[in-house]
Amino acid sequence: MDQLDRRIIAALQYNARESTTKIAAKLGVARTTVHERINRMEERGVIAGYSVVLSSSEDAPRVQVVVLLEVQQKETTRIIKRLEAYPEVKRCLSINGEFDLLLSAEAPRIEDLDILVDDLAKIPGVLRTNTSIVFGRRIDRK
Repeated sequence: MDQLDRRIIAALQYNARESTTKIAAKLGVARTTVHERINRMEERGVIAGYSVVLSSSEDAPRVQVVVLLEVQQKETTRIIKRLEAYPEVKRCLSINGEFDLLLSAEAPRIEDLDILVDDLAKIPGVLRTNTSIVFGRRIDRK
């Protein structure tokens, strides 16, 4: 991956729906160059997919929790696949120490997260959970 690939990725991260023609014009390269490089990065797995980013409305406050999961190691892949089905789960990190996975989850109401945490504990292979409510975000870099 070279500097042009990085610039294309940055453009896609800013707006994945922008046309290759517009990206090419901004970067000063041919449209076919951008198109071929995007295809190559997709084929190599550098670009794993595209997603929808929902706006966060001030009218709809969100409650956030951090959930630590201790899991049976041989079940980790299957558990992560199950976690993908929960739209409340925004992030899943593999960690070392007493727990194996760290989840960040959000929902409009604490009751929704209570149900989520109960459901997570019922997933086969999850040995135990530990949940903390987030009071505020002090640093939030993306």
